[in-house]
Amino acid sequence: MAEFEEKTRVDEIDRSLYDFKDKVDAARIFDAGLTEDTVLMLSEEKKDPSWMKELRLRSLKLYQEMSIPNWGPPIDGLDMDNIITYIKPKGSMTAKWSEVPDEIKNTFEKLGIPEAERASLAGVGAQYDSEIVYHNIREEVRAQGVIYTDIESAIRSEYEELVRENFMKVILPSDHKFAALHGAVWSGGSFVYVPDNVSVEIPLQSYFRLNAPGAGQFEHTLIIVGKNSYLHFIEGCSAPKYNVANLHAGCVEIIVREGSRVRYSTIENWSKNMYNLNSKRAIVEKNGTIEWVSGSFGSHTSYLYPMSVLKGDGARMEYTGITFAGGGQNLDTGAKVVHIGKKTTSHISTKSISRDGGISNFRSEVTIGKNATDSVSAVSCESLMLDDQSRSDTIPVSNIRNSRVDIGHEAKIGRISENAIFYLMCRGLSEEEARAMIVGGFAEPVAKELPVEYAVEMNNLINLEMKGSIG
Repeated sequence: MAEFEEKTRVDEIDRSLYDFKDKVDAARIFDAGLTEDTVLMLSEEKKDPSWMKELRLRSLKLYQEMSIPNWGPPIDGLDMDNIITYIKPKGSMTAKWSEVPDEIKNTFEKLGIPEAERASLAGVGAQYDSEIVYHNIREEVRAQGVIYTDIESAIRSEYEELVRENFMKVILPSDHKFAALHGAVWSGGSFVYVPDNVSVEIPLQSYFRLNAPGAGQFEHTLIIVGKNSYLHFIEGCSAPKYNVANLHAGCVEIIVREGSRVRYSTIENWSKNMYNLNSKRAIVEKNGTIEWVSGSFGSHTSYLYPMSVLKGDGARMEYTGITFAGGGQNLDTGAKVVHIGKKTTSHISTKSISRDGGISNFRSEVTIGKNATDSVSAVSCESLMLDDQSRSDTIPVSNIRNSRVDIGHEAKIGRISENAIFYLMCRGLSEEEARAMIVGGFAEPVAKELPVEYAVEMNNLINLEMKGSIG
C-alpha cells in the first residue's frame, strides 16, 4: 500500500538576498545600554540644538518611568542593557553615489537601490546602521519646491523651525515606552516637505539597512504635504540574521494638509532576531487622504499598527496589509484610526499567512468621536494557516461615541480547503502547484497595491515551494 513519505509543505521565506553580512568597521560605536550619559553623548555627536537635547532628556525620563506593554506578544528576549544605540559608519552623508564607502556601496548595490533610483524613483535616502549615508533628489522634483533631505541636515538648515514645530508632535514621546525610547536615541531618517498644489508623480524612497549584531536602529521620518498635493513614499527595510537580539524602533510622522493625498508603502524584511517596535502615524486634514500599504515578512516579534487621525471633515484613510509569519515568529500587526471630523471614512483590509508554528495576530482599533457624524468605517481581515501548528487571532476594538455612523467588521480565519486542492488537481495541476496558486491568489490583492518592483519582491519573499512524494 502506498504511503506518503513526506507531507506537502510550504517552504520558509527565502531571505538569502538579505542575509549577507558586512564586517562591522564603524567610525564610532557606543557601548551597549541606555543611560543619561548615552543620550548626552549622542546629543553631542549630533550637535543638537538646545530644544532637541531637551527633548531627548525628557524622553529618556519618560522611558525610565513607563512600563513595557503587557498586552502584545512577549518581548522577554529584548534587553536594552545589551542593545547598542548608536553605530556611526565610516564616511559622511553624500549626494554622490561614487563617494559612498565601497563596502557600504556594495551592500546597497546588492539590494538594488541605485538601480531602482535610476529606473523609477524621484529621490532616494539610504541609511546604514545609525546614519544616512546617501541622499539625493532629482533636479526636476527639487525645482517644484519639494524638500527631501536627511532630517539632521534639515534641523541644521533654514528648515529648522519647520522641523521643530512638527517633530514628535504627531507621535508624542509620552504615547508609549518605545516612542519615548525613540525620542531619546533617534538617529538618521528623512525629512520631506511638499508645497501646496504640487504633485510628485514619481515616488521617493528611503531604505534602512541594519548590519551590526546587537544593535538598535532608531531612524525618524517626518513628512509634511501641503494643500492639494500628492506624494508616494516608499520604505524598505532589511537586516542579516544574528544569534543576538536586534531592535528597530523607528518613527514615521505624516501630516496631510487639506485636499492632499499621501501613499506610504512599506516592505519590512527584518531578520528573525529583530524586535520590530516601530511607530507610524498620520494626521489628516479636511478632505485629505492617507493610504498605507504594508508588507511584514520578517522579525522575531513585531508590534506594528500604523495609526491615522482623521482630523478634518471628509478625511479618508485606507490601510492594506499582508503579514507572513514562519517558525519562531510572533507578528502582531494591524491598524488604528481615530475619526474626529464629520463624514470621515476608513477602510482597513489585511491578510496574513502563517506556517510552521508561526503566530500572526491582527489587532485593530477604530475610534469614532462624538462629533464625527455620518462617518463610515469598514474592517476586513483574512488569515490563512498552512498547518495545524500555526496560529492566528483577530483582536478588533471599536469605540463608537455617536449613533450616526456606519461600522462594519469581517474576519475570516481558516486553512487551505482540501476540496479546492482536489478541484485544481482535477484540472491538471499538481498538488504543489494547486497550493501555490491558492496562496498566491490569497496574497494578490495586496501585491497589486505595491509598486511593481516591490510586488515582485513580495512574491519572491513568500517563495512558495512545494514538496511532495508518493512511495
